[in-house]
Order: sequence, then C-alpha cells, then structure tokens
Amino acid sequence: LGAFALFLSAAPLWAAPLSDQIPADAFAAMRAADVVFLGELHDNPAHHQIQAEAVAAIHPKALVWEMMTAETAATVGPEAIADPQALERLTGWADSGWPPLADYLPVFRAGREARHYGALIPRQALGQVIAEGAVAAFGPEAGRYGLDQPLPEAEQAVREADQQAAHCGAMPADKLGLMVDIQRLRDASLARAALHALVETGVPVVVITGAGHARRDRGAPLYLLRAAPET
Repeated sequence: LGAFALFLSAAPLWAAPLSDQIPADAFAAMRAADVVFLGELHDNPAHHQIQAEAVAAIHPKALVWEMMTAETAATVGPEAIADPQALERLTGWADSGWPPLADYLPVFRAGREARHYGALIPRQALGQVIAEGAVAAFGPEAGRYGLDQPLPEAEQAVREADQQAAHCGAMPADKLGLMVDIQRLRDASLARAALHALVETGVPVVVITGAGHARRDRGAPLYLLRAAPET
C-alpha cells in the first residue's frame, strides 16, 4: 500500500514542476502500489498541483474523492471535466464548502480517463451517527474494517485532544468522543470506497483526501489494510 501524505507548508508557486520537490523514487513507488493516498491541506493550491502531477505519473484506473458523495462522483466523466462550468454545476461544488473548484481542476484533468468514486458522508447521515453511533451508520461491514473496535483509552484521549485543538478549544468536552467517531467513520468510508474502486477497476487507485485521513497510523490506510491485508 502506498500512503503518501503531503504535509507541505504554504509554498510559493515555482516555474519548475512542483514534483521536483518530491524524492525521485517517490512516483515510482506510487506506480508500484495498489492504492495511493495523496493527502492535502485543503486550502493549499500547491498541494493540489502536486497531486495532479502524481496522478498524471500514476495513471490510476480510479480516483476516490473525499469531497464528493458516491452518487455525485459517479456522474463525473471526461466531458464534464473538459467544461469547468458544467463540472461545477454537476457536482454542486460552489455550495459544497470545499475550496474553489479551480484549485482541484488540475487533479480532475490529470485523472480525466479514470473512473471517479466518492466517499463523502452526506450531512444528513451524520444525524444517524449522533443517534445510533458510527457502527450503525457505516453498516454491516463495520467489523471488517475494524470500526466496531473501540480505541485504546490512551489513543482515544490523544484523539480527543486533537479534536479539541482543531476546534480552537471551543468544543464541549462531552462532544469530543462523537467527533472522534465521525473522524473514524470518514476514514473507514474512504477505505471502503478505495477497496470498492479497486475491485471494480483494478490497480492502481488514487485517493484524494485531507492529510489527516491519509495517515497510515490512524487514517484510511489503516482501515483499508484491516479489510484487505493483501492490498
């Protein structure tokens, strides 16, 4: 499994390809992997340019997007990608809350021949998490992905502290566990979408997601390996 999370600070745009910043053997390692996770800071355009260069080098059969639901991603194809206005209408990107579509267009264009999959959990589904928990919201395969296993107490505490920091200390303490559950649900959903794409299209598959979800120690790659250790 290739898990490459790109943790770059806000960087100036150089005339040379941004991939020049990546070790020479990195793209070769990505091409040899079944699944590559390309992490990002969502609002850093430089990250999306590097993702686009990676996608162009990998030639994936499928692209999995954190930013779209499965239903929306399934409607994306070469014709829509060739027309940014049509793509924005088709995906409802302007109202999605993600950074501008223009930031992601290089990635779409690099992967225009790939099939597109989505792993975004609709907002209305998050109500089920609050009412019934992440396992029920994920469905019957929760055990396969390890989502039904509680985190060790120490790790739970660390993750709750991370959530509090991410919310600038403003999150009520009794909501932190729920936030961790939602994060785990999103990780498992990305893993499930990646595996689904892998089965349907073959290798390689590229996942476009936030840097936290790309972490191999706790993010989507961990859940994918639990479900499909041979990947």
